[in-house]
Amino acid sequence: MKNSTNKCKHHIVRNVMVGALLSASATTIFAGDTIKIAIVGPATGQLAQFGEMQSVGAKMAIEQLNKSGQFAGKTLVAVPYDDACDPKQAVAVANKVVNDGIKFVVGHVCSSSTQPASDIYEDEGVLMITAASTNPEITNRGYKLLFRTIGLDNAQAPIASKYILEHIKPKSIAIIHDKQQYGEGIASEVKRNLELQGQSVAMFEGINAGDKDYSAIISKIKRQNIDLVYFGGYHPELGLILRQSRERGVNAKFMSTEAAGNKELTAIAGSAAEGLSVTLPKAFDEDPANQSLVQAFKDAKADPSGIFVLPAYAAVQVLAKSISDAASTDVEKVAATIRGESFNTPIGTLQFDEKGDLKNFSFVVYDWHADGTKTLATQ
Repeated sequence: MKNSTNKCKHHIVRNVMVGALLSASATTIFAGDTIKIAIVGPATGQLAQFGEMQSVGAKMAIEQLNKSGQFAGKTLVAVPYDDACDPKQAVAVANKVVNDGIKFVVGHVCSSSTQPASDIYEDEGVLMITAASTNPEITNRGYKLLFRTIGLDNAQAPIASKYILEHIKPKSIAIIHDKQQYGEGIASEVKRNLELQGQSVAMFEGINAGDKDYSAIISKIKRQNIDLVYFGGYHPELGLILRQSRERGVNAKFMSTEAAGNKELTAIAGSAAEGLSVTLPKAFDEDPANQSLVQAFKDAKADPSGIFVLPAYAAVQVLAKSISDAASTDVEKVAATIRGESFNTPIGTLQFDEKGDLKNFSFVVYDWHADGTKTLATQ
């Protein structure tokens, strides 16, 4: 769990996307009445809110595409699966998707689940688009059926490092991570970027995800007079570390990732969340070009502001338009179409490189507040 968005995006009428999204060339070439899309992510567990974001975005895209009546008279069907952001469960889910005969996946969410699941999908001929997994190693394996509509940690980390050096200007830095693929991966990238700029890191240590008492690492931060703590990981752990740090008199500045900046963090950390800096994708729901789409979410009593909502919406758009333009549900033809086209979406005009990554995607820094709101920081 998260590169500059094409600057001309504000001049594109993206929210008329459904009508222009699909070509008439797909008529009569699909067998059956439905095209199933597996929506895979955590529906249970501490990270379920991220799965909900993905589900909300993907299902809205499917609903609007179906209402458009332009998908060759066929119906797109969302089929939900819960991997709980657990790698073992993700493998079991991926095998179930294959056994269920589904050829298209939007998901998974957590990088540690996406990587092993994508091994199965690639071997079994299932095309997947993740709207949330940011670890670079996922797309470094030369897979042809794997894409994502989110940026990479090695693009997010330089933004964080630049902000640390130019705006926070700490004397002593601790980098803490949760020992998981996503958290340790982005923490390592931040460390590497800081050191390339001549900034030493006093501490680089892992904690155990799921622990409730972080007094040992907090005591070490206090002893070493750390004035900036960067955390690579998710909000449940960071929320506890923030709260326990303040309770123990640690006044260091904290900074973290897109997987930590959310309202659940505030519920855990309370007032200690005030002043946290986080790197996040731009607030796509605040883009005036997305006003009508945002209203559609609100009319459906759904929250469009989650960081993975509109990337998931875009993933379905990319998939649907590519199926239509390829005039086929053959996954190799659809994958080739994805790589060969550009797509007007609520998160910008998207183009994919040979790895399946976006050519342009931006992260920015926000200041997080104790009431669960955020404000754009000086960049």
